[in-house]
Amino acid sequence: MLNRRHWTCFTALSCLILEIFIRNVKGLNVCTSGSATSCEECLLIHPSCAWCAQEEFGRARTLTSRCDLSQNLQKRGCETQFIENPRSSTTVQKNKPLSSKGSGPTQYDVIQIMPQKIALSLRPGDQTWFEVQVRQVEDYPVDLYYLMDLSLSMKDDLDTIRNLGTKLAEEMKKLTSNFRLGFGSFVDKNMSPFSYTAPKYQNNPCNGYKLFPNCVPSFGFRHLLSLTDKVDRFNEEVQKQMVSRNRDAPEGGFDAILQAAVCKERIGWRKEAFHLLVFATDDVPHLALDGKLGGLVQPHDGHCHLNEKNEYSASTRMDYPSLALLGEKLAENNIYLIFAVTKRLYVIYKNFTALIPGTTVEILDQDSKNIIQLIVNAYNNIRSKVELTVWDHPEDMSLSFTATCQDGRPLPGLRKCADLKIGDTVSFNVSVDARGCPATDERQSFTIKPVGFKDRLEVSVDYRCDCGCTQLTQANSSRCSSVGTHTCGTCRCEPGYLGARCECQEGEAGSLHLAACREAEGKQVCSGRGECSCNQCLCYESEFGKIYGTFCECDDFSCARHKGILCSGHGECHCGECKCHAGYVGDNCNCSTETAPCLSGDGQICSGRGNCVCGRCQCTEPGAFGDTCEKCPTCPDACGTKRECVECRLFGSGRLADNQTCQRLCKDEIITVETLNSDDPSAVLCLYKTESDCVMKFTYSEHANGQSVLTALKEPECAAAPDALTVLLAVVGSILLVGIALLAVWKLVITIHDRREFARFQSARSRARYEMASNPLYKQPISTHAVETVFNMHSKSYNGAVH
Repeated sequence: MLNRRHWTCFTALSCLILEIFIRNVKGLNVCTSGSATSCEECLLIHPSCAWCAQEEFGRARTLTSRCDLSQNLQKRGCETQFIENPRSSTTVQKNKPLSSKGSGPTQYDVIQIMPQKIALSLRPGDQTWFEVQVRQVEDYPVDLYYLMDLSLSMKDDLDTIRNLGTKLAEEMKKLTSNFRLGFGSFVDKNMSPFSYTAPKYQNNPCNGYKLFPNCVPSFGFRHLLSLTDKVDRFNEEVQKQMVSRNRDAPEGGFDAILQAAVCKERIGWRKEAFHLLVFATDDVPHLALDGKLGGLVQPHDGHCHLNEKNEYSASTRMDYPSLALLGEKLAENNIYLIFAVTKRLYVIYKNFTALIPGTTVEILDQDSKNIIQLIVNAYNNIRSKVELTVWDHPEDMSLSFTATCQDGRPLPGLRKCADLKIGDTVSFNVSVDARGCPATDERQSFTIKPVGFKDRLEVSVDYRCDCGCTQLTQANSSRCSSVGTHTCGTCRCEPGYLGARCECQEGEAGSLHLAACREAEGKQVCSGRGECSCNQCLCYESEFGKIYGTFCECDDFSCARHKGILCSGHGECHCGECKCHAGYVGDNCNCSTETAPCLSGDGQICSGRGNCVCGRCQCTEPGAFGDTCEKCPTCPDACGTKRECVECRLFGSGRLADNQTCQRLCKDEIITVETLNSDDPSAVLCLYKTESDCVMKFTYSEHANGQSVLTALKEPECAAAPDALTVLLAVVGSILLVGIALLAVWKLVITIHDRREFARFQSARSRARYEMASNPLYKQPISTHAVETVFNMHSKSYNGAVH
């Protein structure tokens, strides 16, 4: 991961390589093609262009350009001390270290931004940069002004907050040791058609209203309690209040917000404090131009109009303020606005926060019972982020930001860090580029400040558009034949004289002069777009633009266009080629290099599944889609990414278990079911093993409207633990069965073997009988039998004799 120092070195090295490439590629030398006739014109062509003010430079060839790259001028004999090539620079003028705490004896000298003052010296087109560090210090003083809608529908809310001061002070003491509380109320303009104006309603607008027959006359804004650390005064003032009644649904709350912001002395805003303005209401506000319904055509002037009774005196004279005016005054006075509104109004006021910087919206219960927790949550949310704003930005200057937040990773195009803890330090790299020189020589300035902070960085700017050699200008110089002004090594001839030294008069011509006006032999004199006079081309004027160049070969109108606009309006045409302004590339400069639109919710470019081209994501991962390629059911990491959201949203576990991180990154709809349908072809089945060795299943799909939907089981599937006796019996039984099976197989094999052997024996025996019977050489043992017979007979006789 690149740290801040490595990022800076990498940026500088990239710029150096790019500049070397431009300088060495043939045909890209814009300095010589610009045909600058003075040092100041040369400096405006390109930041790499330099001017040679040496007297003898180019004397041998009068058409040699004094405007060129610095190394080219040196190679051609221009000495270093005569080269005019100013560079942009940054000088830190005030750089006090950041504070760590906001309380104690140093609370009036707390520093939350560093540095505090910088001076820039800018050459047009030459970019420079500086670093800004911001830290929200601990225990910073807090001023909270509670601005409440006292229309009739807020009666139950008024009853709820009667002891708000004490309870709120107790909660805020956990966040800061220096807390002040103030109170104001509003209803609407006391005129038709906004309020009841009939005589019977003058003193009691609730006259005839059965549900609540008595209330006070309507009013625009009433400041009731200046900011104080005596919270009992807040409770006392709230106890005195009664609700009023207006006629139409919208309220005049924006009138009240503006007065609470600009009447600084009357409200009591401290300079060294964190300013919170809580706006509690249950209805929509009136906006600018609504006042015309009552005949109010004068726009709001943005000033304080509280009378001696601390009431808004211009309520019936001026229109309601616009959102732009409201945002400007809140930012000017470093006030964070908290919209505490009911649930049905959340979307409306959420849209307002996009138009009013430093504004948040929280959902208020119908009776305001959650107001304390709402304020604490809003305070923590506000202090968890830092966003830079630029004031009085000069039009001819472009700024680009690179944020480095807590993870240390540079985020180009961003000027905001979120998910911070109080005391964290973040940094921003600010690149500055001047597109041109101002009409006057006055120094310009602008301010960079974090939203809602009193701290600011003041940046003064002067432009390096002049050359030092201009101070040595000589009129009617002998170097210019006494008929011209010598400045920066060149002659500006009086009317009627031409030439590098004003040595020619108009009307003189010759073949030598004409040859010097041709780019090459056979080419037209001065490219057919000028006249040759004293070996110099005088280019024609054109209604389309400027024709220039040594041979009138260049112009500033023949470049590529986009939608009919030359160089898309984001570049300058130089000799047929668009030179794009900072932040744009392409042949016609129509491609923005801004990457902020390509950043996904997790801070990656195109969610890591594509490339940011011209400010839009081009998804390269098969199956990925969406504005930032954030949708991809078929991607290998889809299940892993959505698993973290399922864990933190359903079970409060996993890497994203932090509530704020989970809510910020996991916005997909999650549906829990008892049984998961895995047959849907458009859904991807995802499984993962939990810490308790259970299996969690969910499906991931995309609706036709582009919304991601996760369908998950309510509980993971866990297998039941097996019974120990059952397992033992199963194992023993399995062993016995296997033994019996082996014995049976063994018996079968032996039986088969024996039968085969017996059969073989029988076969051999039968063959033996057959062979003995059919063998002609075999004779029966008859003689032997006869001998045996005689022997037997003799034996019988012998035996008879014995008897």
